[in-house]
Amino acid sequence: MRGILFVLLCAVATAGLAETNYVDDTLVITLRTGQGNSYQILRTLTSGTALEILERDDKYARVRTPDGTEGWVLSQYLTPTPVARDRLAQAEQRLARFETENQQLKKELAALRSEKRTVEGEHKQASSTVERLQGELERLKAVAARPLELEKQNQEMGKRLQELELNARMLSEENTALRDRANRDWFLAGAGVLFGGILLGLILPKLRKRQSWSDWR
Repeated sequence: MRGILFVLLCAVATAGLAETNYVDDTLVITLRTGQGNSYQILRTLTSGTALEILERDDKYARVRTPDGTEGWVLSQYLTPTPVARDRLAQAEQRLARFETENQQLKKELAALRSEKRTVEGEHKQASSTVERLQGELERLKAVAARPLELEKQNQEMGKRLQELELNARMLSEENTALRDRANRDWFLAGAGVLFGGILLGLILPKLRKRQSWSDWR
């Protein structure tokens, strides 16, 4: 991805510049002041030298060297692409860069995997903590519900106690009434016996007198 971006940036940067050609695989060519072998040689150009094309005809091209020297060279020795040697060097540089990027990506991948393992461990620990907290929450809910249950039981027991106290009070009143009735019955029975004794005490002497009188006659 970075290599593609680099190529695109290079293409954009060179789009506005003049055309560039390279000295082909011919070992050395001459840069002259004019078109033809009769003109003065300004310098020699080795294979792979980058030249900016200023103008061109069928046979010659006016060029500018990297150091700013301008002159004429034969067009047949120019090529729009770098020579094989330079392309190989560039390819080796790109390969080296790609290898460096690959190593960096491998390091980043290893770091991401390590981070992934760490995150997974933290997630597992968090899940365990959540489960523990959920269990604690359930226990707390049970503990919180216990007083409510006890209060309900206390209310039911209070009602039952009130019923028992009412029944006990009713039984006590009934026992008191029975006791009073028994005392009254005993009193009446005693009074009856006493009254009967009095009557017998009054009647028996008379009966005895009558029996004695009858015997005397």
